[in-house]
Amino acid sequence: MIDIIVLGAAAGGGFPQWNSNAAGCRRARSGDPDALPRTQASLAISGDGMHWFVVNASPDLRAQIGQTPSLHPRDGLRSTPIAGVILTGGEVDTVTGLLTLRERQPFTLLGTRPVLDLLDANPIFEALDRTIVPRHALALDAPCALALPDGTPAGLTITPFAVPGKVPLYAETGPDPAAIVENGETVGLAITDGTRHVFFIPGCARMTDALRARLRGADIVFFDGTLWTDDEMLRAGLGQKTGQRMGHMSVSGPDGTISALSDLEIGHKILIHINNSNPVLLADSPERASANAAGWDVAFDGMRITA
Repeated sequence: MIDIIVLGAAAGGGFPQWNSNAAGCRRARSGDPDALPRTQASLAISGDGMHWFVVNASPDLRAQIGQTPSLHPRDGLRSTPIAGVILTGGEVDTVTGLLTLRERQPFTLLGTRPVLDLLDANPIFEALDRTIVPRHALALDAPCALALPDGTPAGLTITPFAVPGKVPLYAETGPDPAAIVENGETVGLAITDGTRHVFFIPGCARMTDALRARLRGADIVFFDGTLWTDDEMLRAGLGQKTGQRMGHMSVSGPDGTISALSDLEIGHKILIHINNSNPVLLADSPERASANAAGWDVAFDGMRITA
């Protein structure tokens, strides 16, 4: 069994974004049922429905835990069913929530070496005492059997793999800071219980033949849904960057996500990490209808799926 809870479905900034007065964000603030608010992207996964691993520690993690009863303390004065945190990148919206978990509660922190190096370079993350929260480096394409803090097998195996992406904004340097790389800075995560196969890819700059082959026949795929079109933020007057400049492929179009995954016989396809500018967030939009017609669901906070 793979039990999955979507803790947050939005891209960085959430929906509504705190400083956005765009139409979609206004609808979300007003309580419009077709514009449900969403916090920043994160999952919780479990092999037994009792012990959980958080995938990406978003800045909204404290609120996400509060609104998710499965993650509430159950034993003694202080406890948690969170056994570990798995990082798929070093962006602000994937690591900042770690500081929420600094109250000397044992869990394991897992990430690729480039991601852990970014944490190591910032002393603020030493608030997570390494004697209590050990850091475990994940090797690309090497399966890692998850374990509970007492060493008991958690029933799930994860495999990180490189996907095309870019370095975090705060780490951009050199003559081409926005270069698309596939070196472990941005990773996808394969999750299996030995029978079922789930993939979590919240950031991806372009599709490759190798990635298509990896995803073929998967039971569930959560995939980068940041922007509907590459120039979406430019046309809306909300920013100066295209999706490609930010390291994200678009959902629509001949080179987009819907087209790229259309023939891969995936059981359940779900868009996640959705920017507040993306009209697919609006349940009554033509873009939502188009995505649904193509066999895609749009993730929402609290969405729960068992594979």
